[in-house]
Amino acid sequence: MMKYPKDYLDEIKARLKVSNVVSRTVSLKKRGKEFVGLSPFKNERTPSFTVNDEKEFYHCFATSEHGNIFDFVMKTQNLRFGEAVKFLASLAGMKPYVFSKNDEKREKDWTTYKEIYQNYIEYFHNELLKNKNSNDAKSYIKSRGLKLEEVKDFKIGYVTNEINFYDSLLKKFNETDVKNSGIFYFDEKKQKYINRFRGRVIFPIKNISGDSIAIGGRAINNNYLAKYINSPETQFYKKGSNLYNLDKSRKLSNKFDYVYLVEGYMDVIGLYKNDIKNVVANLGTALTPRQISILDQFFNKIIICFDGDESGYKAALRAAENSIAELKPNKEILFLFLPDSHDPDSYVNKFGKDKFIDFSNQNFIEIHKFIYNHYYKEVDNNPSSKAIFEKKLKSIASGIKDKYIKKYVLDFYLEEISKLSPNIDRKGKYIKKINTRSLQSTQKYYNETKSLTSIEIKEFSFLYIIINKPEFIRDNYYLIENVKLFSNENKILFDELIRQSNNFKNFDLSKLSIDQSLINRVFKYASVKNILQKNSDDYEKIEGILTEVIRDLKNHELEIRIQDLEEKFSKDLSEDTFNQLKELKKLQNLN
Repeated sequence: MMKYPKDYLDEIKARLKVSNVVSRTVSLKKRGKEFVGLSPFKNERTPSFTVNDEKEFYHCFATSEHGNIFDFVMKTQNLRFGEAVKFLASLAGMKPYVFSKNDEKREKDWTTYKEIYQNYIEYFHNELLKNKNSNDAKSYIKSRGLKLEEVKDFKIGYVTNEINFYDSLLKKFNETDVKNSGIFYFDEKKQKYINRFRGRVIFPIKNISGDSIAIGGRAINNNYLAKYINSPETQFYKKGSNLYNLDKSRKLSNKFDYVYLVEGYMDVIGLYKNDIKNVVANLGTALTPRQISILDQFFNKIIICFDGDESGYKAALRAAENSIAELKPNKEILFLFLPDSHDPDSYVNKFGKDKFIDFSNQNFIEIHKFIYNHYYKEVDNNPSSKAIFEKKLKSIASGIKDKYIKKYVLDFYLEEISKLSPNIDRKGKYIKKINTRSLQSTQKYYNETKSLTSIEIKEFSFLYIIINKPEFIRDNYYLIENVKLFSNENKILFDELIRQSNNFKNFDLSKLSIDQSLINRVFKYASVKNILQKNSDDYEKIEGILTEVIRDLKNHELEIRIQDLEEKFSKDLSEDTFNQLKELKKLQNLN
């Protein structure tokens, strides 16, 4: 029986989250870093089945079944390994593997290819760190605000000219394999192989599984025509099918439902070192549908943030037109344009992580609206220009693959186009013009609430009740005695309300020495405002509302404790930890 190549199986595993595969069979619920559900291997009422995407396994506490996505499909669908591979490859959007007589050679070539890149990258990484002749490269890296941590994290190197590394590699590998790596090119004049990245800072490019398969190089002086160059395409490296830093960022898809897509290596590293790690870059080519499809496997939102200059804008427009066809329900492609010609690296280094994320949340634009706005700027006030505009937008909308998305994008375009002839409706009939009011304040409120967690909103409701019903709290103080809040600002406010009012015995909000902005946030975002106002004098209803909010807060605390114990159990597999977990899960079900 022929063996599937390891890199093929690794790519399937890298592209498919365990939770996505398992959820086709088992109803899963998010709990901390893991998912839980009823065991598919045993009838049960209390969930004992867990899935961990970061560690790429499932575990059933009831039956001790444990494994990866291949094991799960084989056991739940009664398939042989080869059948499971075909099924999962199709799910991952990969072509079925066709076995041939060359498979053994291809596997050997792949192993050699990886080793060549590993040797090259390791050597020139050490050259950057230790060679005195790398000072220019070190100065460049320092000027970009990078520290040793980032240099090591991304295995950045510098290709010095002191060694003929081509000949050095020939001592370990044959000439054909070294040439096929793409690291060297043949100089016809000098009649020898030249190191493609000499005199450049290098950035290793890894595949989705974390293997180095190519290199990006940045010149640090003006002796080169091209500031940035990449490895040429090879048997194992296709630019349009890979993304820089995807190997790291895909592992964060349980934590974030969105990813930033930027233009360059330094943009990725700049965001990464500022703790924005869900970021990737395309590799010196126009964004491809393949790259969008890969990101869709892990994230629901792709925020494309290219440089703020003219070339960055043009690249963004090309990206929009190339990727709008891939729009799907529950998936979004958004565009973000930074001010004052900033790129992501310069903006985040100047203003920091929080400012970057705030700006992003308030200023991104949906892909179909970005395309509309761009072409609308080119419309002149004459029938021909308007006709070209309409034809272009209809053509773009018709290229969308999903029929439902296509319908609503086209509907949006037709609605906007009809405004160019305000007295004629879409059927050509004359209509009376109606003025509509802008809902900017609503949109601003919506953008602000998107940055809040669900538990923060629950805390706002809790605090809103105790601030507005101090007499009720004074008479029923036992209700709030053991309540725990989780966000720092709300914890501070809660503690101060209790301390300064002497456990609500002397509560007068106007006399409390508390930061007014903390109170303002509560009044602005508490979701319980309307229902509390409707039942303002009904103490029984107020108690019911408060009890429900407190139950949610306590369940959140239980989830955190369960998550900690599950992580502990995955390491120690002790019976004591397991029993603690069972007790907490029982308590959670009671709540």
